[in-house]
Amino acid sequence: MDLIVALIIIVVALIAGLVVGFVLANSKLNASAKAQKDNLVKEAEVKAEATKQEKILQAKEKFLQLKSEHDKLVQEKNNEVAKAEQRIKQKDTDLSKKLEDTQRKQHEADTLKQNLGHQLEILNKKQEEVDKSYKRHVDQLQVISGLSAEEAKAQLIETVKAEAKTEAMAYIKDIIDEAKLSANKEAKKVVIQTIQRVATEHAIENSVSVFNIENDEMKGRIIGREGRNIRAFEAATGVEVIVDDTPEAIIFSCFDPVRREIARLALHQLVTDGRIHPARIEEVVEKTKKQLEEEIIETGKRTCIDLGVHGLHPELIRMVGRMKYRSSYGQNLLQHSREVANLCAIMAAELGLNVKVAKRAGLLHDIGKVPDDEPELPHAILGMKLAEKYKEKPEVCNAIGAHHDEVEMTTMIAPIIQVCDAISGARPGARREIAEQYIKRLKDLESLALSYSGVEKTYAIQAGRELRVIVASEKISDQESEKLAFDISQRIQTEMTYPGQVKVTVIRETRATSYAK
Repeated sequence: MDLIVALIIIVVALIAGLVVGFVLANSKLNASAKAQKDNLVKEAEVKAEATKQEKILQAKEKFLQLKSEHDKLVQEKNNEVAKAEQRIKQKDTDLSKKLEDTQRKQHEADTLKQNLGHQLEILNKKQEEVDKSYKRHVDQLQVISGLSAEEAKAQLIETVKAEAKTEAMAYIKDIIDEAKLSANKEAKKVVIQTIQRVATEHAIENSVSVFNIENDEMKGRIIGREGRNIRAFEAATGVEVIVDDTPEAIIFSCFDPVRREIARLALHQLVTDGRIHPARIEEVVEKTKKQLEEEIIETGKRTCIDLGVHGLHPELIRMVGRMKYRSSYGQNLLQHSREVANLCAIMAAELGLNVKVAKRAGLLHDIGKVPDDEPELPHAILGMKLAEKYKEKPEVCNAIGAHHDEVEMTTMIAPIIQVCDAISGARPGARREIAEQYIKRLKDLESLALSYSGVEKTYAIQAGRELRVIVASEKISDQESEKLAFDISQRIQTEMTYPGQVKVTVIRETRATSYAK
């Protein structure tokens, strides 16, 4: 029992010790937490005070900045007000000066008016005296001549009229002669300036085209077995294909440039593709025709845009594009029409006519050469009918139909189209001439000059544009050489046909030779 009681006492003592320890520990923890809380509060108060001071400083800086900007704005406003006041003062000063000048001028005008009134009275008195004197002298003249004033006036008028008529006739004759000379001179000047301001390249076209191939083995594939490929190609394009010994070349022969171009493009595509057989040939040719038709329309549109010709009917635009594949005496028709359009525009501007109408008529003057059906009509008449069909202006239609004198000219544009067409066709090298005819014309020129006595040598140079004649100095004098040049030029003008003009130059040379021995 004593042991149990002792144990109980010991346990109670331990429990009491633990309770006391726990109470002491809890009190320590409370004291520590309270101290930490006090520290945090103090730190928060310190940070809050710092933040407060920082915000106060920022607010002061912002206030000072706003105050500075406001002061600056007020200063600018004050400056503007000062300037406005200065301008108002200056205007007041100017107005005061102008008012003073006006008052001074008004005073001067009043003074001048008074002086003029006085002088007018004096002049009226003098005029009355002159009238009286004139009447007295007229009465005296009537008494002396025995004629009244009306009779004398009638005689004087008749005499003056006769003299004036004679002088006027002479003056009119001089004016007419001068006008003829100046008109001829001005016309030549306009034509020369027009030609000089337009320069177009001229391409001589033939009736054959050459297609180059990489090697001669391709010729066999193009011909095909027993010639079936080449026959199908010729039937589809309408072009004669010549395959001869010419290395790496095939020749297309056809008078229609459009067909030759279709054949060239189609064969190029076939050779590039490598599949060459009748069915493929027909397919490619048909596709090429459509592509070329699109290119023709695009060429027509581009030409109209380049020349500034707007509002053309789509069919006329297509015909303009077809001109690219047509030629006249070897001269490309599209280039010729573009050149004529530019020439017409310049000449119309020089003469004060409508430039746009002239350019439009110049571009369309040869559309009768590129119709689809090609009826039996002159190309000028056909072009005029096409222009009328597609609602072109009457002056444009008349200029197209009259540029070869097939209809009567009714507008000032028509002769300009005719002249510019001739200028374009007459340029050196513009149109092709057969070699035999060209050589014959040069020989005829030289033979004509050699037929004159005293001529030793003749040379036709510059493609027949100039004829140089060398004469014997002992047979022909300087004066005779001038007459010879005139006679030769007149014979060439009357007996020969040639484009442009031919310059005749007679050369007479005197040589003195001596020998020193």
